[in-house]
Amino acid sequence: MSAKMPDTAPANRLPSELLLAFAPLDKAAFGAALGVAVALLVFFVTVGTIYVPRSERPYLGLLAVYFRGYSVSWTGALIGAGWGAFMGFVFGWFLAFCRNLMVAVSLFVIRSRAELSQTRDFLDHI
Repeated sequence: MSAKMPDTAPANRLPSELLLAFAPLDKAAFGAALGVAVALLVFFVTVGTIYVPRSERPYLGLLAVYFRGYSVSWTGALIGAGWGAFMGFVFGWFLAFCRNLMVAVSLFVIRSRAELSQTRDFLDHI
């Protein structure tokens, strides 16, 4: 003898796919993922460059201007990976922050415009 409970969900509820698309990014997770990717990229490019003959080697020494202690060597690859992880994390965190801010501002503007359009002719009905 259990009675069926009425569906109390609002009629204007958004689909879960849409909620997932506008969900905020986790800044720390996005920064960590980008940091690992950049660290691996710098490490493997440096190690790959070590095995290329010196006359055909691309000039990666310029990274030493940005990454203190970097050189085209095994220790330089580790130092570059550390710097790449740090820089990738900072850039990823900032990118996720900017994306979350833009989505929040866009949703606020869209919601405000929708509410204003619904109440635009309010005084005509009085």
